[in-house]
Amino acid sequence: MKKLILVAVLLSLLVPNAAQLFAADKPVNLALVTPIQIFKSSESIAGLRLNLIYGKNADVTGLDVGLGNHATGKMQGIQYGVVNLAGQGGAGIQWGWVNIDKGGTFTGLQYGLYNEGNQYVGLQLGLVNFAQSTQGLQIGLINIIKKGGWFPVFPIINGSL
Repeated sequence: MKKLILVAVLLSLLVPNAAQLFAADKPVNLALVTPIQIFKSSESIAGLRLNLIYGKNADVTGLDVGLGNHATGKMQGIQYGVVNLAGQGGAGIQWGWVNIDKGGTFTGLQYGLYNEGNQYVGLQLGLVNFAQSTQGLQIGLINIIKKGGWFPVFPIINGSL
């Protein structure tokens, strides 16, 4: 009897909040390859996103793991994979072979073979590092800063503070 009352109380607490729960960012997503994933690519994920081959969502907040990780909006958290893409900036860590932020300002660390940032604030560690503009450091074999860097192209270390 106590279990039945406990279940009834828990359900009564959940049912009024169900609409709010499903209207918010989704807490987890699993993708084989977009569009074969739990939530549509237009949805935002706040929590864990696991991409077995390639996953694409709007904003991603939290841990983003897989071969190909694509946030068309902001990425805030950690992207860990072979290819990591952020469409509108964000903050956190991109750790993979190829790390790209196409728009907005990205603040944090990019660590990989090729790192690219639009307006980058932080540290880029890689074989090739590229930024349209930066406030921070690039450490790698080839370091390119289009606007405002110490040098347009320089080996080993480049930056702008």
